[in-house]
Amino acid sequence: MNIRASVNYHIHSDTAQAFRFDVDGIVGNLISPELATDEVKVQDVRSQDYALNFGNDGILFADSHSVITDFDKCSDWQTQYNQEIVDLLAQQIDAHEVIVFDHTLRIDTVDAVRKPARNVHNDYSTQGANQRLIDLIGSERATEFQKGRFGFVNVWRPIERAITSSPLGFIHPRSIEPKDWMTIELIYPDRKGQILGVGANPKHEWFYQSNMTPNEVVIFNIYDNRGQPHLAHSALDIANQPDNSPPRKSIETRTLVRYNYVNR
Repeated sequence: MNIRASVNYHIHSDTAQAFRFDVDGIVGNLISPELATDEVKVQDVRSQDYALNFGNDGILFADSHSVITDFDKCSDWQTQYNQEIVDLLAQQIDAHEVIVFDHTLRIDTVDAVRKPARNVHNDYSTQGANQRLIDLIGSERATEFQKGRFGFVNVWRPIERAITSSPLGFIHPRSIEPKDWMTIELIYPDRKGQILGVGANPKHEWFYQSNMTPNEVVIFNIYDNRGQPHLAHSALDIANQPDNSPPRKSIETRTLVRYNYVNR
């Protein structure tokens, strides 16, 4: 079935747009660029014949049991979970080498440090991806990665319970026009980065998977140096969502992936 949901698109502007994090030294203090809320129709891929292929579409939904059930009490889970992610990506997308470099826990409550991202975006521009590559592995090894095929791939998983509010939604790459993308700066106290924001377009084909559980993941492409599609995404505010729906709690894992072959 289809649902209706609100999303926040970026706005094309002649002036530079940026997210500013931890402003005035206050952790979690965020200043956002101007956004425009729009209501969109979203297809539920669980209940419809909606085939997705990572090679062609840059995304797949998969079953993936984890032995980790408690992600936020301490850091002891990271070694085990990292290995699970490495094994998952080797199996699902034929990754030759996987470097797990970040986990983001998101909780959709007022006092949460990291809430679901409610702007339509992709995590890296080309410039941002190549700078992040150097930041992670150094310029010499980055040059070796760039000679072959590499990419940044995210793995998103619900925590504790099924997701019934603010699920993660995606725009199918075939429905995005080049003019929809724009560069957005990320300004942190100690560094700068870039993402891609997305402007509104009625042609966008939104989709999600309903009621995802902790034993399910979505694997989606953020950047690929050989042109595989990357996914614009955002949390979805579902129309007529019951007020008593439990808040979304999820973990998003960011990885650098190296593939065996340039053309795949």
